[in-house]
Amino acid sequence: MPARLPKQTLSCSSCATTPNLRILLFAFFVLACLPTLLASETQQSASQDVAATRATVRFNQDVRPILADRCFHCHGPDEAGRRADLRLDKPNDSDAVGWDSVVSDNWDESELWLRIVSDNPDEQMPPPESHKERLTPAERQVVAEWLQAGAPFEQFWSFAPVQAYSPPSLNSPELSRWANSPIDRFVASQFAESGISPTEQASRRTIVRRLSLDLTGIPPTMQEIDAFVGDQSPTAYRDLVDRLLSSKRYGEHMAKYWLDLVRFADTNGIHHDHFRELTPYRDWVIRSFNDNLPFDEFAVAQIAGDLLPEPTQDQLIGSGFNRLHLVIDRGTALPEESHTRNVVDRVTAVGTAFMGLTVGCAVCHDHKYDPISQRDFYQLYAFFNNIDAAPETPGRGIHEPALRLPTSEQTAAIKEFDSKLAQLRSLIKAEKARLAAEQSDNQVVVTAGEKGETEDKENPESAANVKSEVLKEYEAKLKSLTAQKRNVEKGVLTTLIMKERP
Repeated sequence: MPARLPKQTLSCSSCATTPNLRILLFAFFVLACLPTLLASETQQSASQDVAATRATVRFNQDVRPILADRCFHCHGPDEAGRRADLRLDKPNDSDAVGWDSVVSDNWDESELWLRIVSDNPDEQMPPPESHKERLTPAERQVVAEWLQAGAPFEQFWSFAPVQAYSPPSLNSPELSRWANSPIDRFVASQFAESGISPTEQASRRTIVRRLSLDLTGIPPTMQEIDAFVGDQSPTAYRDLVDRLLSSKRYGEHMAKYWLDLVRFADTNGIHHDHFRELTPYRDWVIRSFNDNLPFDEFAVAQIAGDLLPEPTQDQLIGSGFNRLHLVIDRGTALPEESHTRNVVDRVTAVGTAFMGLTVGCAVCHDHKYDPISQRDFYQLYAFFNNIDAAPETPGRGIHEPALRLPTSEQTAAIKEFDSKLAQLRSLIKAEKARLAAEQSDNQVVVTAGEKGETEDKENPESAANVKSEVLKEYEAKLKSLTAQKRNVEKGVLTTLIMKERP
């Protein structure tokens, strides 16, 4: 069985097999976001024109969930499971008929609507054999309002560019006084539409408690509560926020959510659940929040930190994101199976954390609800399929590639051991040379037919035997120092990282 899998080649013809594939992948993510950054005034104007029709019913928020639950199983992105060559997750498609074919100008004459309200088992949707419940009156109302508005389409939510909106103006003097920030104005606008009024402002004790729990995850001390309650300065609230944001506890609290998202764990999982050292990655995430690291740098370090030119220690640690997967114990899976599972895990983690997609469904088939095909999945898989290591089926200990992070004291100790070991090896080499020379000089040549023993064997105090004791002493010291150095090295913090094959 091979210790390493053969170097992988990409399955997508548009990609080149270079060591910078994951860097290119992040560039693709950035390009995908350019419409958000470069959205023209025309696009914003168009979105504002339909804002009135979408204020009540929006495709992504209201309509897509209904269609996904009742219709996408047979009329969604999955080509293999699609029936009647009809897909209802988009208006039109090059490979199938979109909902344009079942939506008409007269909404109540649309084939989509007629199938929803039909009582004929041969025509109604969803059909009886699907064992799915028919749309409720409330759901029918949502679809009806959407059709009446012209069936406006929205891209899948994580692909749609974010629109810039100005805070709405408020006609109510009461709400205008209440709104202290642009966000408050959006909230107040919803209050006005709903005909409700905000409650009274929370007490200062409640405010300091909420802020502390929201920003650090721990309640304030009595001294902190008393200090804020007694601080009547205009900047008291801002000062409290700044203090909490500058606390190390802020990064720890925020990191919890990210670590949950990227499946962080201190152990391999499954069966023996051996410990693995990934605390440097955890600590790097905490530092990133506390240092306010820009998100693009945060993302690049995790997706492809090891591929950056002359990566820093932090960037290499960040690449440990790719090693957070479950590790199957030795003997429980074929190495090839373990390797494949780990690459799949990396891809699904990237989809969840950075793309807002549950791409794991596309491992076996086109996704039935999200716009990703099985082909898309394995093209993405190719970017993460070139780790410089054997398939990960270890027992205890660190599985390469890994990064060693010795302290200054450990570095100095190891350097001192190396110096002493080098001196000992030099002494041993010289001693062996002298011993060999003296043994040669003292050797008694026994001629043919002579009987007897050599001088050395008759005299245990000879120079050759005395020097062999010196050699034994050197070798004992070498063994002892080597063991001491190994003990220091065992204490060096070592963390898993990503590394491409050369």
